[in-house]
Amino acid sequence: MGSTSRHEMDLAIKVKEELKNCTDPVEKIRLTALSRGPGGIKHIGLVFRNMDDDRSGQISFPEFKKGVSDIGCVLTKEELKAAYEAIDTDNSGSIDYEEFLLHLRGKTLNKKRENLVQRAFEKLDKNRSGTITVEDLQGVYDVTKHPKVISGQWTEERALESFLANFDTPDNPDGTVTKEEFYGYYAGISASIDNDAYFALMMENAWK
Repeated sequence: MGSTSRHEMDLAIKVKEELKNCTDPVEKIRLTALSRGPGGIKHIGLVFRNMDDDRSGQISFPEFKKGVSDIGCVLTKEELKAAYEAIDTDNSGSIDYEEFLLHLRGKTLNKKRENLVQRAFEKLDKNRSGTITVEDLQGVYDVTKHPKVISGQWTEERALESFLANFDTPDNPDGTVTKEEFYGYYAGISASIDNDAYFALMMENAWK
């Protein structure tokens, strides 16, 4: 079993157990997102971003309520209100989209882990465009030993595209990975790893 599959199984078990006893409504949202797997934080980001029709970067309470429902999180009216108010720290009556994602990610990526993810992203984003493409991966991620490359089924570029798809948002596969998607992916992986040293080793092995 690959390490990603193992992390997905560990995460599913951990989330299921934590949801049973969870009383914090914000934590319920985070756990529900993670129940989709390591990409859950990415998915919830896409759900809320798509609701921001005017691209204001703000999430109103009706948008928040619909978004929570759309990811399958069941909260009472009181819990919805409490969750919204907990994230709306400046009492402005709306939630900043980026702050919302940081709030969810912060529970799974502590400062030490976030720094590791930041360094990995900066290493990959060679042209400092703010996104990672197949061109960025060339020379950094070795796919020559991939079984389908060896057999001739895939070109090296096709193998790189397949690898990149792990980070890309499933409902928005555009072939580029934003910083938000990269962080979201590792926030999900991080949720299944309790030990900081093990997370650091995993990152170092992946992005030497």
